[in-house]
Amino acid sequence: MAKQRDRVKMTADEVAEMLGGCRKVQLATINPDGAPHLVTMYYAMVDGKIAFWTYRTSQKALNLARDPRITCLVETGEAYFDLRGVQIQGVAETITDPGEVYKLGLRIGEVVAGATASVQAADSSDRPAAEDPASGELGSSINEYVANAARKRYAYLVEPRRIASWDHTKLLGTS
Repeated sequence: MAKQRDRVKMTADEVAEMLGGCRKVQLATINPDGAPHLVTMYYAMVDGKIAFWTYRTSQKALNLARDPRITCLVETGEAYFDLRGVQIQGVAETITDPGEVYKLGLRIGEVVAGATASVQAADSSDRPAAEDPASGELGSSINEYVANAARKRYAYLVEPRRIASWDHTKLLGTS
């Protein structure tokens, strides 16, 4: 009989689908005293890697400059048999080139805009969500925000070293 751990592990395609379908990631970096620094960020997938950006003087940026090791967690579910998650332990590559930071910021801005459009649709049934978050008034606001923010930020790509995954819906035999 298969171990429960083996039964809930996701395939590579399932991992890719989950990472591509979610917006927020929990990032753990290492503080100078060795304690974890844990934050939640929006992210985008770039060439199969988690990509995020942050202010250059943020605690996570300072931690990654000193020690590029990082753990990322994307998870969903409320009840035990709904829990799904992907944990990636890896190394963060720092992107400092302003043009590349801007480009990555636009990718993340699209994710934020999609989340904003979804919230707007939920908040007002008579006001349609932006069909293309990168266009129209919402897209213009995101582009302006990215252009201003990119001047003060670094971007990061997470090179995976170890991936763990779980999908507890598989325990019910419905997946």
